[in-house]
Amino acid sequence: MKISTLVQALTIASTSLALFGGHGGLFGSKNDQVLLVNDDDSGSQSSIDNELSELYHQMEHPPKILTHAWRDMRASLSPSRISQLYKQYKQKVTSPMRKLKSEPEDSQNFEILSNNKFRDYSMRIKNTNPEILGLDTVKQYTGYIDVESIDHHYFFWFFESRNDPKNDPIVLWLNGGPGCSSATGLFFELGPSSINSTLQPVHNPYSWNSNASVIFLDQPVGVGYSYSGGDEVRNTETAAKDVYVFLELFFQKFPQFTQNKFHIAGESYAGHYIPRFASEIINNADRSFELASVLIGNGITDPLIQAGEYRPMACGQGGYKPVLTEEQCDQMERDYPKCATLAKLCYKFQNAFSCVPAQYYCDLKLLQPYIETGLNPYDIRKPCAEEGGNCYVEMDYVDDYLNLDYVKQAVGASNIDIFTSCDDTVFRNFILDGDEFKPFQQYVAELLDHDIPVLIYAGDKDYICNWLGNYAWVNKLDYQHGEAFANQPLKPWVPAKATTSSADDTSPDTQSKKKPAGEVKNYKKFTFLRIYDAGHMVPYDQPSNSLSMLNTWIQGDYTFGY
Repeated sequence: MKISTLVQALTIASTSLALFGGHGGLFGSKNDQVLLVNDDDSGSQSSIDNELSELYHQMEHPPKILTHAWRDMRASLSPSRISQLYKQYKQKVTSPMRKLKSEPEDSQNFEILSNNKFRDYSMRIKNTNPEILGLDTVKQYTGYIDVESIDHHYFFWFFESRNDPKNDPIVLWLNGGPGCSSATGLFFELGPSSINSTLQPVHNPYSWNSNASVIFLDQPVGVGYSYSGGDEVRNTETAAKDVYVFLELFFQKFPQFTQNKFHIAGESYAGHYIPRFASEIINNADRSFELASVLIGNGITDPLIQAGEYRPMACGQGGYKPVLTEEQCDQMERDYPKCATLAKLCYKFQNAFSCVPAQYYCDLKLLQPYIETGLNPYDIRKPCAEEGGNCYVEMDYVDDYLNLDYVKQAVGASNIDIFTSCDDTVFRNFILDGDEFKPFQQYVAELLDHDIPVLIYAGDKDYICNWLGNYAWVNKLDYQHGEAFANQPLKPWVPAKATTSSADDTSPDTQSKKKPAGEVKNYKKFTFLRIYDAGHMVPYDQPSNSLSMLNTWIQGDYTFGY
């Protein structure tokens, strides 16, 4: 889940100096990390400009459009403009820097594992299992992977399958943001229980652990119950190794699962995470486990292509009525070419200098007109339930529940002061590193060329990572079977749940007579699935169909019935 636009991030950051440590020009760069600062100290401006100039020359004479983009960004974010933007786009910003309670961790409550191959890493498993919370009757484990030298601590929650944990697949679930806890998936979408307004668990019959064991991981560090006493993670690349080592230690702790099929699934910014993390796995030849497939829902993977589909989605070409005026649609049409030019430069140089202004311009011109309508960016059919924030009141229930002391105690996170579903500091760090507009589709191509099955699915009522954008980039993906995939038609998808128990009902002819729940396109091990009447979070809007999708995929039916 993407929690705000870059325009909002820059606005909020510019009015919150404490988050950025001091004064200087409007923008400063340090070690290729772009930071925001105030513009009331002209003395520091010279130093800042020198650093930006150094980055400029390292890029071997970048086009003038980049320097013009920075200039325009600085002009549009003058103090008076900042004040205006802040009032216009004011959002709920409650996430503090990660703070711990004063009491130390009680190591006696954890089983601790280590591995000589990863000497800087260890894993803590909670000895007292958290079944006392009543979320499910299956075996559960919580704990942390600790990176000692940099004081990073990643929280995970593991639920065994309700069906046959000895043989069922393992699924690692990752939410996006960047900066959002996988507790969103656990308690709001696809976990064994949701949380109601009285902070009580409510059984979910469509949980993804119905036929698979599921790991929910809070990453990058600083998200959810994860915490750090050292440097913050600022990009997907840095997070990749930590996730790989987590999985190595996980399968060391649970060797009985190493022969089970292992899949990675997630949504939104996981369109960055999953391709890169999967690449990290397959490029470690001495790994102790194998990757069976990946599933990415409403992801942001190829921003250059996906940004071009904001106008069609908002203007009635995505299967829903127009939500912007003809004049706004025409203006977006005129604005996209410059967005594409900047995005291509980001793809070429892949640093903050090139990628921050690309995202700023594209968000301002193609995303912000929609945000200003007050509609939910995650579901084009609905207004945003709360001004700013994440547009779902139920998300507050999850935060409140995970801040209860007895819950923290049960899962081994009693040293955490405040849990927040989405952390603004992590979001800021990734966005201002330029990470969001960098390309990640090349890692998907790498997976396919290594014969790893890939499912790209998308709820068709999402705006922010809409199905048109995802459909566009998969059709343009450059891999060994790219042309053959692009030439395949979309076909009606009827979930297995919608058919009768008769074996004959699973045939394509019979399925075509049922009411479709979406459209599917496949060639060999690459599949695109459009899911009707679902927003950004498909399991939330279509719980039965999403479970059917998962079960069909992990059973190896990559064609979805064809």
